Amino acid sequence: MQFDDDADLDTSEVRDVRGSRVPGGRATIGGGIAGIIALILGLFFGVGPEQLGLSSGDTAPAPTASTQAEVDQACRRGSDANTREDCRIVAVVNSVQDYWRAEFPRRQGRYTDARTVMFTGQVGTACGAATAAVGPFYCPADRQVYLDLDFFDDLRTKFGSTGGPFAQAYVVAHEYGHHVQNLMGTLQRAQDGRQGANSNAVRVELQADCYAGVWAHHATTTPDERTGRPVLTTLTDADIRDGLDAAAAVGDDRIQERFQGRVTPESWTHGSAAQRQQWFYTGYRTGDMARCNTFA
Repeated sequence: MQFDDDADLDTSEVRDVRGSRVPGGRATIGGGIAGIIALILGLFFGVGPEQLGLSSGDTAPAPTASTQAEVDQACRRGSDANTREDCRIVAVVNSVQDYWRAEFPRRQGRYTDARTVMFTGQVGTACGAATAAVGPFYCPADRQVYLDLDFFDDLRTKFGSTGGPFAQAYVVAHEYGHHVQNLMGTLQRAQDGRQGANSNAVRVELQADCYAGVWAHHATTTPDERTGRPVLTTLTDADIRDGLDAAAAVGDDRIQERFQGRVTPESWTHGSAAQRQQWFYTGYRTGDMARCNTFA
């Protein structure tokens, strides 16, 4: 996975609140069985903490040592994204949004940008407060993606993914898939309170996987509006394998087997490892969001 060394990164699409705190310090997830359940539910790449029942009501972090200025200074070019993890996230966000900004008008729609918020430990959102145990998530109420970069270590050490830069890109692109669903009115289908292998909750997540694959198909040919050149220049077969491996690692069946020792499809919320791989690859192979109809 390689970025154009001369790409002009847009850090305004990423808000860095690492080192900040949530007012009142109430964004906590209890230990014991509640904490285990939160971990199992949360580390799936989902939507906001209110859907997981983890909201504390706090809505904004109070900066104490924000690294936004550092990111603004350090993440200027694609060459920075090739060497720094936080700059890589900026570049992926830029690339993903370049694609959706171009795709929506082709379908008589209008894309609205969404920022990614990088945080550590805990964060306040319009969906409520959450800790890093919730994993990466999208909050429809403020149209932002939330990401603790430490999650990528967990993806390897706790969930057995091979990791790699494109595994990170897959996670980010999946969350922006939820943003696309929100703009299209699809995300509301997941909010019926049902779980299970055939639930709308699973269908929404699989569609977000497919949308991530659609972006990957077009990533190296989508020009950035600032330079006229793609931000991402190279995706290899090995990169795609890393993405497929990450998708499998967070399948409901894999996580249930790992954390509870048995698979219970009636409680699925995101789909099996095979399904997540299938839908990501469907998007990647076809490059057509119309092929991502997981509700058919």
